[in-house]
Amino acid sequence: MKIVRPAAAEDLERIAEIEVFNYRLYFYPIFRTDAFFFDELRVSARIRHYETELPGLWVWDDGTVKGFCHIVGREVRKLFVEPACHSAGIGGALLDHAVECLNVNELWALEKNRRAIAFYARHGFYPTGERRPEEDTNEYLICLAR
Repeated sequence: MKIVRPAAAEDLERIAEIEVFNYRLYFYPIFRTDAFFFDELRVSARIRHYETELPGLWVWDDGTVKGFCHIVGREVRKLFVEPACHSAGIGGALLDHAVECLNVNELWALEKNRRAIAFYARHGFYPTGERRPEEDTNEYLICLAR
């Protein structure tokens, strides 16, 4: 059974693993900053970070946490799915839950992340024309809204 539920403290290690795996797999090829991706970006550090963010975390759990989203206000701050489980409807279930139950209406995506932008468009999020630089890089984020 597929379930979207609020995250619990015991989910934080899995949430951190999913984020770290995704960052290294999908963003390292764009940014190529070894110091961040292999020294700073560690599961233990992400667990500590998310301990303070627990009220805004939601997980997809069918007995194993396979995806999560981080919601702040009406914005999706992060949405990641275990890479081995992509295209299984997990990200869509998390995003649909965020929209329907939490009134989410905005998010930011890396401009070069065309796959994510197409995914968000399938769920009703479209570019607003607003963009901003990604901190400490030459890349840009674009705003997507419903």
